Amino acid sequence: MAWDYFQFKRVNFAAISAILLAVGPGVNQAQAEPQHGIAMYGQPALPPDFVALPHANRDAPKGGALTLANTGSYDSLNPYIQKGNVPWQLRFLTHESLMGRNRGEPFALYGLLAESIEVPDDRSWVEFTLRPEARFSDGSPVTVEDVLWSYETLGTEGHGRYRSLWGQIESLEQVGPATIRFTFNTDNRELALLAGMRPILQKAQWEGKSFADAALADVPIGSGAYVVSDYEAARDVVLTRNPDYWGKDLPFMRGTFNFDEITIDFYGDGDVEFEAFKAGDVSAIREFNAEKWANGYDFPRATSGEIVQSEIAHKKPSGITGFVMNTRRAPFDDWRVREALITAFNFEYINDTLTGGAQPRITSYFSNSPLSMQPGPAKGAVADLLAPFKDTLLPGVLEGYTLPQSDGSLRNRAGLRRALGLFEDAGWTTKDGKLRNANGEAMTFTILLNQQRTEDRAIADLYTQALSGLGIDVKSEMVDGAQFTARTGAFDFDMTYHRRAMSLSPGNEQYFYWGSEAADTEGTPNLMGAADPAIDAMIDAMLTARTADESLAATRALDRLLISGRYVVPFWQFTTGRVAHVKEVHFPDVIPLYGDGADWMPQFWWYEE
Repeated sequence: MAWDYFQFKRVNFAAISAILLAVGPGVNQAQAEPQHGIAMYGQPALPPDFVALPHANRDAPKGGALTLANTGSYDSLNPYIQKGNVPWQLRFLTHESLMGRNRGEPFALYGLLAESIEVPDDRSWVEFTLRPEARFSDGSPVTVEDVLWSYETLGTEGHGRYRSLWGQIESLEQVGPATIRFTFNTDNRELALLAGMRPILQKAQWEGKSFADAALADVPIGSGAYVVSDYEAARDVVLTRNPDYWGKDLPFMRGTFNFDEITIDFYGDGDVEFEAFKAGDVSAIREFNAEKWANGYDFPRATSGEIVQSEIAHKKPSGITGFVMNTRRAPFDDWRVREALITAFNFEYINDTLTGGAQPRITSYFSNSPLSMQPGPAKGAVADLLAPFKDTLLPGVLEGYTLPQSDGSLRNRAGLRRALGLFEDAGWTTKDGKLRNANGEAMTFTILLNQQRTEDRAIADLYTQALSGLGIDVKSEMVDGAQFTARTGAFDFDMTYHRRAMSLSPGNEQYFYWGSEAADTEGTPNLMGAADPAIDAMIDAMLTARTADESLAATRALDRLLISGRYVVPFWQFTTGRVAHVKEVHFPDVIPLYGDGADWMPQFWWYEE
């Protein structure tokens, strides 16, 4: 799909606002009318009478079974609470929201549980009208009461990802037989869309039960196409397609959720998972190592054609993947130390050793997309947004920042010399073979790793060798998946592996990722502890933008702050998804803008001999 998201016509919103004020508040109500969908800017691309999503095979056959694999274990089947380790696929298969995304548009929503959406021009409120046919998997109707209860419960007792929206809702009320109105307390145009994206739970199921402390057996009832039909703790989860699924004839759902059964098996680590795939016990896996993709699929089932290697390109931002430094702790609270540790990471050598040099490095949090910061000094609207903070910005924000490069050799002498210079600037010098501060204390820290992720261990081993040569005592601490989740959620680490995907429509979630409030809130993805008023201001600007150009400038300014903050030692990016799968499972010819993702495979795939 050609990128035309940021080409919408400019609108004089100041003039419109003046007219609205002159006419009076009632004009907002008069201008609003029910629509089949909504876009962040402009109008949604699909017309009211669309028959299927463009990237779905509307004629895909139903049937067959699919077996997927996860590493680690699980102790909960409720993905909507903070407690527990949950199979990550569940929330994409069992529950639905009022609106649903089109993966071919950066941020456009269409009616799912709701048949229509209604907003005024200023988006100070939004109304959703439920479809009368919407049903939970037990056959009971999805009601306004369920929606009201779901939003309040998720906002007050649910996972941290749901808290921000709840805090920006002034009121939530029923205004018609099947209509709910959200009124917001902040100027944030994205809220009208976000309000349509929360999972809807069944209120009756939780009467007399604690939602936040749900037991493993308390599997949430949803309205989605699949139900959890069986499970064995820490071993597998079986999901069965509901034959009475209410939305099977909805145009938005046509050609989706085609497998009769999906099983998620759990394995000790990635190596064991791959052996299970080779043996035929797993139907499909995602491969993140380009070198292994090129040379590791020469086993009999692959060479015979029973296994197909499919590459799925995308235009998503790179996000950030790497070793994140906890700035709540010394010495990572000093940007010069963080820059030195990034410089000491011999990316070119490590990338060549582990991936054959096939994967490009992440250059910013939004690289591989038009949202990425532009090279060189900040200009135009980006510079204007950053100007109020010029006295507190780190080097590189305004001037332009590029990651240090090595010569690709094992020794990386020039890189290590530069790293030592940065350490000296920060007050660390070499004495008795150790890097020490002014008090004589040696620099030492631990890299926390999930023992199921074998590739992270290999990267850490190569990195640790270089750091040891600088006189830094570094050790890797391997823990199981549950401990890793608990430790990172509590910010109990020095340095650890971190992956944060980014979308083409960044918004409120950015507060959750690196907003100042999230830095002190356990369970948020702000692992680095970023607490920068400039970052908060750029997110504010992004969310109050009235045009796509304004949003673009704010995002590029935010990108500069994040990469120049030196919070993460970046690894390589994944510009192409790689899925190896049995030849009986297929995907549509039309690949959406977002490519592969949690809600693309298996949602749009099907089984066919």
